[in-house]
Amino acid sequence: MTLAPSDKALVPFVSVDNMMKLVHHIGIEPMLRGLADYIEADFRRWRLFDKTPRIASHSEEGVIELMPTSDGEVYGFKYVNGHPKNTKSGLQTVTAFGLLANVGNGYPVLLSEMTVLTALRTAATSAMVAKHLAPKGADTMAMIGAGAQSEFQSLAMKALVGLKSVRLYDIDPAATEKAARNLTGLGLKVVQCRSPEESMEGAQIITTCTADKQYATILTDNMVGAGVHINAIGGDCPGKTELAPEVLHRSTIFVEYPEQTRIEGEIQQLDPDHPVTEMWQVLSGEVPGRTSAEQITLFDSVGFAIEDFSALRYIRDHIGATDYYMDLDLLADPDDPRDLFGMLQRAAP
Repeated sequence: MTLAPSDKALVPFVSVDNMMKLVHHIGIEPMLRGLADYIEADFRRWRLFDKTPRIASHSEEGVIELMPTSDGEVYGFKYVNGHPKNTKSGLQTVTAFGLLANVGNGYPVLLSEMTVLTALRTAATSAMVAKHLAPKGADTMAMIGAGAQSEFQSLAMKALVGLKSVRLYDIDPAATEKAARNLTGLGLKVVQCRSPEESMEGAQIITTCTADKQYATILTDNMVGAGVHINAIGGDCPGKTELAPEVLHRSTIFVEYPEQTRIEGEIQQLDPDHPVTEMWQVLSGEVPGRTSAEQITLFDSVGFAIEDFSALRYIRDHIGATDYYMDLDLLADPDDPRDLFGMLQRAAP
């Protein structure tokens, strides 16, 4: 990836409007596949990256987080919030923006919205993992939680796994209807369900993605049969879970970064030494993924900075030949790098 901007004082910026235009320019499913390829490639070089649990500021209302990483050549971070009650006042639960910078000189080389992009990269990560862990021939998914992620998750599973049918359930029927309406005409059979149990009829993949910040039991032990793949993406902060502990004990658990997932994921309910497998080890061939048709695989996903890095890298590589960005005058650029004050003085009216 070329990291030096055409003008060192100007930083490419991708707004929400331009991100949406870029998605439609590329196509939603091709973009999901492309993002998944970038994420998988970066997981395969996992050892190169700086890794740290995200830096979180928690409150009763939600959380604000910074998610940094670097591969030694490029630095990236994402600012993201999670405020489940926001929807009651017409606000998004999650908003985000992110940045890439050149490690060699510290100059930013990309600034981008990441509210839309995070939805895409989260879905791409889920489907990339399911491609490796879901039972062979999986074509039906139970989608429990029909909020902002549901359509992205469904389309990503279609694009990467070959999903044919999605069975939707949300405690709010209006959310279920919204997701069903949005997915109409996009190549999936969509079934609106009246209970979580109904949504799982015939499903080989179960995705849970609810918003409430609480210890919840969306999946009880008797709801989960042998041989399924569970994509648990709703538990993403301390005190917020979706799965009964009995489900965890029956599953082979795969995670992104254990140090973060043990704080924020479903496995916060388990002993600190409960065995888990890091997904990068599966992708690099160091450990097996699914080993039998009866096995329950569980991806306990909380999101990790490397996935955001991959998504920003994808955007950086795909905006160059388009008009879907603007150059920001973000960096001071005096003729003499030692004369910042002189530059300021010359700008006087």
